[in-house]
Amino acid sequence: MKFSVLVAVLAEEMEDKAIDIAREAGAGALTLFSGRGITAKEKKTFFGLTYEGAQSVMMAVLEKRLSLQVLKALTRELELENDPRGIAFTFPLEHVGGMGSPELDQFTRQIEDEI
Repeated sequence: MKFSVLVAVLAEEMEDKAIDIAREAGAGALTLFSGRGITAKEKKTFFGLTYEGAQSVMMAVLEKRLSLQVLKALTRELELENDPRGIAFTFPLEHVGGMGSPELDQFTRQIEDEI
């Protein structure tokens, strides 16, 4: 079974909706990080304070086909093609340690359902 890592870097206010979308598309466990971005554009200041919007980073290890399914759902539902506040991508995962039997059983059932 091949796996991919799905990563979505989103504006903090998009986090709850992204979690719902990912779960509805078949993602089980998700890991969330807080972050902040640095862009090429200069940040706006207000009374000498610089505002840098908070970001959420969502990560999931998924079966390869499922990761593409979740990526497409996030891109479509969050309109990431037109919204500069978010990006989602996947990359292949060569080795996985610590993935328990329930997750592997879930992936196997999903693949069997598709076949």
